[in-house]
Amino acid sequence: MQLVSEKSFETSPEIERIRRTYQHYQEANFAQKLWSANNPGNRKIVAERTLALQTLLKQAHLLPLAPFHILDIGCGNGDVLAEFLKWGAQPNHLFGIELLESRILSAKQRYPSFHWMQGNAEYLPYKDSSFDLVVFFTVFSSILDARMRINVAQEVNRVLKPGGAVIWYDFRYRNPKNPNTLPMGRKQLLHLFPGYRTQLIPITLLPPLARKLGRLTDMLYPLLANLTLLRTHYIGLMTKPNDGEL
Repeated sequence: MQLVSEKSFETSPEIERIRRTYQHYQEANFAQKLWSANNPGNRKIVAERTLALQTLLKQAHLLPLAPFHILDIGCGNGDVLAEFLKWGAQPNHLFGIELLESRILSAKQRYPSFHWMQGNAEYLPYKDSSFDLVVFFTVFSSILDARMRINVAQEVNRVLKPGGAVIWYDFRYRNPKNPNTLPMGRKQLLHLFPGYRTQLIPITLLPPLARKLGRLTDMLYPLLANLTLLRTHYIGLMTKPNDGEL
């Protein structure tokens, strides 16, 4: 993968806000407290999401992933990107970009054979049409500034190959306890990625509820998840038109 010259940019107030917010999350150890794998509800959420993503990729004839270059934006410590190995992705085809230096350092330690970079996704240091798949897991809902969301979407459109796809997982409802997030519905996505063929599926039982199911998780989770109103996220694929397509 060849990089283009790194672009210079001024740090915006939104970038600083996002950094402060996620630094606070990290210092408060929210991820471990809320998403501990010891909680059967959390395990069910992850298993359901993994199966749904595998199904979407299979239906889109994208498996196995061996030929594809994949970019994870807002990659965190790299665990989401590493999941693609189970579907045949090659380590040297996996790229991640993240704002927080501490997260990139963790990703490099955990998965040294992947390609990692600290940076702002408004300025992706890659050539046009470099990637077959771009991954967003709860990223856009953390961007409150409308201009920044558009900038990131435009950069993704630039580096994504014609016929390539955005892999999406994010909130579809507002979290009343977290003012640092905004829901991302179908209308917002169609605005950010006009012309993309979009398939979105409501998924993920309301996490605070799922975490309280305890020993009854295997029985109650699927029953409660049948109620679409209790599904708090969308998972899906957004496919970029091929050259010449409308």
